[in-house]
Amino acid sequence: MFEKLKNILVEELSINPDDITMTSELANDLGINSLELADLVLLCEDTFGVEFSEDDIHKFITVGDVVEFLNANAQQ
Repeated sequence: MFEKLKNILVEELSINPDDITMTSELANDLGINSLELADLVLLCEDTFGVEFSEDDIHKFITVGDVVEFLNANAQQ
């Protein structure tokens, strides 16, 4: 799941792959703003067949937070 998410971050949001780890903070480390986070959510919904609530999105601080959510909720 981490590798799939990493590919999305690299390909769709042009983030340097070397910067992406499970502990990377979306905003502070990767520079993802609220618009890019919304794009990421839509891409994840399409890619993984999962729906995010507004509450879920506010809990995402690190890449690991998103991976954990996807592992628990994505249709494999």
